[in-house]
Amino acid sequence: MKNMRSMRLARLTDRISIQFKLIGAYIFIILIPIILFSWYIFNGFYHNTIQDTLKKNQYALSSEKVYILNNMEIMLRTAQFYTADKELMNYMQSPDDLEVPELVDFNAKSFSNLQRLMFNNPNITNVRLFTDNPNTMEIWPMIFHESRISNRPWYKSVLEQRGELRWEILEDEKDIMNRATADNRAASTYVSLLKEIEYPSDRHVGILEVDMKIDMFFQKVFSPLQDDQSRMLVIDRSGRMFTDTGSTFFKDIDLERLRRDWAERPHEEGASFTFMVGDTPYLCLTTPIDQMNAYLLNVVSLENQVTQIRHTRNLFIAAAVVLIALLSVITYFLQSLILKKLHILRDSMKKVRRGDLNVQIDIDAGGEVGELAHHFRQMMKKMNELIVEAVNKQAATKEAELHALKNQIDAHFLYNTLENLKMLAEVEAQYTISDALTSLGALMRYSLKWSSEYVQLRDELQHIRNYVAIMNMRYDDKLDLQLDIPEGYREQEMLKMSLQPLVENAVKHGMRTERTRREGMAIRIRAWRGDESTYIEVTDNGAGMPGEKLAELRGKLVMDDVRFQTQYGRGPSGEQEGRGIGLRNVMQRIAMHYGSEYGLTVDSEEGAYTRVTIKLPYLILSGGLSADEKSAYR
Repeated sequence: MKNMRSMRLARLTDRISIQFKLIGAYIFIILIPIILFSWYIFNGFYHNTIQDTLKKNQYALSSEKVYILNNMEIMLRTAQFYTADKELMNYMQSPDDLEVPELVDFNAKSFSNLQRLMFNNPNITNVRLFTDNPNTMEIWPMIFHESRISNRPWYKSVLEQRGELRWEILEDEKDIMNRATADNRAASTYVSLLKEIEYPSDRHVGILEVDMKIDMFFQKVFSPLQDDQSRMLVIDRSGRMFTDTGSTFFKDIDLERLRRDWAERPHEEGASFTFMVGDTPYLCLTTPIDQMNAYLLNVVSLENQVTQIRHTRNLFIAAAVVLIALLSVITYFLQSLILKKLHILRDSMKKVRRGDLNVQIDIDAGGEVGELAHHFRQMMKKMNELIVEAVNKQAATKEAELHALKNQIDAHFLYNTLENLKMLAEVEAQYTISDALTSLGALMRYSLKWSSEYVQLRDELQHIRNYVAIMNMRYDDKLDLQLDIPEGYREQEMLKMSLQPLVENAVKHGMRTERTRREGMAIRIRAWRGDESTYIEVTDNGAGMPGEKLAELRGKLVMDDVRFQTQYGRGPSGEQEGRGIGLRNVMQRIAMHYGSEYGLTVDSEEGAYTRVTIKLPYLILSGGLSADEKSAYR
């Protein structure tokens, strides 16, 4: 499917004229850098804008945190002042009911001072002390019995902390004094400091509560004078979120989803993340308020920054498009002038295609088009010459076919003559001569009949038997041919006449010594398989060769043709013997048909042996491999 699409695309592009291809390439070359450059520039603008916005709003977040910590310090000092008042502590844990004069004295001195302290700090809304002493009388609005708060959800948590401070955000806290209001609820939500009072030590006296209205405690969170592009929120330990929900800033923001997104991310100092609401990106910054186990968030809209970047980007792209369109029009007219002569050349080629080989191209301009016209004229001249030459070759081919037929007739005459001589030898009981003529006839038929480059190993072995039989007439049966070929390898594919040069070399060079002429020589051929290759080894126990001659022969096998002809190919034809040309030809044929990883290797030891090994791809022509494997090897 992918190849089909590629072919269709290639056919489509082939139909487009070179003029439009050049314009398209021109636009493409300009457009790619513009896209990459704009992406890089505006991506950098966006990240720089985010970083500037981040720094600006981190500073605002830090300023609000400092203000919150100051409020916490005020509330903490107020609590410390109340718990350090000994008269107040004695009053709260008095074992007996106080007389009226004592109550009047306490109210006039200690209680009035404590009330004055609370009223002098306008940020402090309430200071309340709750005692479980039944002998202590309630003095509104500061001293109450502990039973009034025993059902509050934070009451047990304060007792469990054993005198440690606990900060709570009390949302819609009921009026302790049960005064009549519209719904019997407090008018505001408070941030409260709660602490168990133990005096003098490990003795429960009561619970202290210092309240500050939440809009006073978190001033910027609830201030209506904030920047319309950002708002702050507070999330307490239980995950409740507090902010000015009436602000138009949050009209499109799902605060519950924002809380979930925030909960899934790190909450350490300076942490931030971005989120999308429709097409508008937002930035959320976080800072912890460790003492309260709460977090202060600053949510910033990036709509103005992104809109400005998009506007600048659109202007840049529009300018680039106009520039590309203008350049394309100019390029079109310039190319029309440049390609005019090329169109003339194209029309001339169409005439040639229709059979007009006498086309005259009148283009003498310089440059590439002029050079192309010159080469086209030369090509037409060469074509006419080749046509004449082809006609002459056709006539020569007919003559060669007649000559080949004559040679074939001569070969048949030679085969028939050998058959007649063989029959005459048998009639005269000259069986040695008869066998020699049989081997010679088979040898000639195998050598002259060349229908394919490839044969089976069994065919080459039969040819070698005939060759050795004839050579034994010369050497008085001193040659012993030993075949160690498993039956499964006799159908191995190999190149025709690639085994005889190895055996011929073994006979020619191995029978030169006095020992082999006297005792004879054995030629052993064996085959085996290694990995995915077949190895055929021809070994003789003849003269062998010295190390320097062996090295020279190995060098000849791998030497390039120019160097070989320069170094070894200039001598008289009678001196070619012993130069390794036969082995080199076999080596080159195997490499040409099967690949450079296949070929010959030669080993020898002077006076002992010579061994030539052929490496071929494992390919059994019938049986042994599946059809797919044979196709893969082919």
